[in-house]
Amino acid sequence: MSTTQQDARPQPAAEPPEAGGRWVAFGLANLVVVIVLSVGSWYLLADPDLSPWSFYPLPFNAALFWAILFVVFIGFNAEFAGFDRLRQPWRGLAIAGSTAVFSVAVTWVLGEGLGHIDPDFAVGRDGGLGWFTGALFVLFGFSTFVMVVLNWGHWPWPQLGLRQPAVGMAEIAAVAGPTMLIYVVFGLPSVSLSSGVDPLMSVDTVLGLFYSFIVAVILTGQTLDNWPWRLAGSPARVALASTVGNIVLGAIFYLVAIPAITALFGSLTADALGDVIHQYPAQLGVCWAFWMILWANAFGNRPTSLGTPANLVIRFLITLALAVATFVFYYRFAAEHILHEPAAGPGIAGNALGFIDWMVLWTLIYVVGFESLGLRRRLQPT
Repeated sequence: MSTTQQDARPQPAAEPPEAGGRWVAFGLANLVVVIVLSVGSWYLLADPDLSPWSFYPLPFNAALFWAILFVVFIGFNAEFAGFDRLRQPWRGLAIAGSTAVFSVAVTWVLGEGLGHIDPDFAVGRDGGLGWFTGALFVLFGFSTFVMVVLNWGHWPWPQLGLRQPAVGMAEIAAVAGPTMLIYVVFGLPSVSLSSGVDPLMSVDTVLGLFYSFIVAVILTGQTLDNWPWRLAGSPARVALASTVGNIVLGAIFYLVAIPAITALFGSLTADALGDVIHQYPAQLGVCWAFWMILWANAFGNRPTSLGTPANLVIRFLITLALAVATFVFYYRFAAEHILHEPAAGPGIAGNALGFIDWMVLWTLIYVVGFESLGLRRRLQPT
């Protein structure tokens, strides 16, 4: 994998095919593989009807969130340092294996370990809320640990003379503290059993608002090539501008998403959801995150040759349109009839923060970790 300070996100080792429409075929082939891997493994591990285990929705979702964060650590922050010395398929297998071990281990330690000390994390809480309490940290980590790569370009560590993996280790250590503080202030009180804790936000608002910040980070840092924050000038100014700007942009997305989702679902469903609808910007946001990640890594983040304004606007519109279509298809049909998830309200079923995040993980594992194994040689022009 090749990354730079200006473009620090994980990318395939070689760019997708450029000749003719092969980049479209390459992207679609990757999409098919990701869907097959996601649905097949879902039936095995999480499907409420078909899986031999009772992992749905928790602790499956908890381990899933930690798995994605681990890929962020090793792929975004550390740029796959160490893993990049391995040839395929060993590189992909090492990434997938270490991700599985980390996610299951952390989930188990928080639930079965910390849960015996702090009842907030206890696995016996109704609805698996103890598993969720531990994994809620990841919601905030998705924005902070990713932002310092996509928007900050790893600043200030390269400027201080560090190289990978020292850059990634320093970055993770430095960001862990502020992320934990945000979790303790906003996240933990919203799910705590303590009667003395007065949450600043409901858990639904926490989910919806803070995932909206993640959308802003990925949108600006990846889809829009860090525009407009890159106009700020020095790395320090870009870091400051992106931090403030993503908070503002994320809040705008959150406020716009709620009436948009109400229109997509219809008033009957929206009224039945009540205050729970405040978490649905996260559900729409994860659909957009999936397409922005797949578009960058499987479709080459095209267009790239129409001039900056046209490139950015078209990417924005394509990924957003695909996200809305995916959101409606998932909630209105796929969650119930393909994935066998329970109803979430009148005419809708499932929770996109489960299966769509599962597709995000498989995108990172297969397209980035395995470098689209089996597709590049067949679809790249000779």
